[in-house]
Amino acid sequence: MNFNNPSLDIIKNKKLFVFDMDGTVYLGGIPFEFAKRFILNLRKAGKRVLFFTNNASHTDSFYINKLNKMGFDVSENEIMTSGDVTVEFLNRHRIGRKVYLLGVQELIEDFSNKGIDLISGKEEKTDIVVTSFDTTLTYEKLDNACRLIRNGAEFFSTHPDFNCPTETGFIPDSGAITAFITASTGKTPTYFGKPYRETIEMIAEATGVDKSEMCIFGDRLYTDIALGKKFGVTSVLVLSGETQPDDVEAALDTEKPDFVFNSLDDLDREMFS
Repeated sequence: MNFNNPSLDIIKNKKLFVFDMDGTVYLGGIPFEFAKRFILNLRKAGKRVLFFTNNASHTDSFYINKLNKMGFDVSENEIMTSGDVTVEFLNRHRIGRKVYLLGVQELIEDFSNKGIDLISGKEEKTDIVVTSFDTTLTYEKLDNACRLIRNGAEFFSTHPDFNCPTETGFIPDSGAITAFITASTGKTPTYFGKPYRETIEMIAEATGVDKSEMCIFGDRLYTDIALGKKFGVTSVLVLSGETQPDDVEAALDTEKPDFVFNSLDDLDREMFS
């Protein structure tokens, strides 16, 4: 499907190209070859690249290893996750608070290694509950989170995505887990990751690039594209993941992308052919 896009000069003049990962540059464990070609062409053109994922179930080193095995040639300063943004917020604004983290073991270890004081969840009270994408989710974990929130804990979540795309279809993501907890407790979380201000602030601080000189690429309207629309970053939607063409037509103005392409393949051909 072809969309009426503005002049490509808008994208060509950007300095920093921020990429969502799953659904944008790969799907599950399968890389998009055209994404590798496009990113290589960007580097040759002197552009900077940053990979940002809302999926906080893995650490930066995991994603660096994964992307490099796929052939993307990523360095340590080119990766960031919603987990990184959440930890940064806790270490700056909730120093010394006790946290119950509902997440996979890898995320738990990462939070602990970065100085977050984690509890087991058996306690009656804590300061903060943080929930995330958790493929090891149990009813006990949900019960712990709900009890602690009812007893006064602040409720945070690393990211709001409802579904995570895989090679075999969608699986429930962090937003689906928070929906359960909200239904039980009546409390809605403070989210981090895309599309929230803390993400843009951390990207700008880490790269030294003003938001006016960035563009963001992604497959979700309510995270990737909404991040750009809310904070003045040029947003580019690709239809290689979650969003379908009809979704674009029905989208709210706050989630309407600046550009739409079927995939990064189309953009690469238009920019570099």
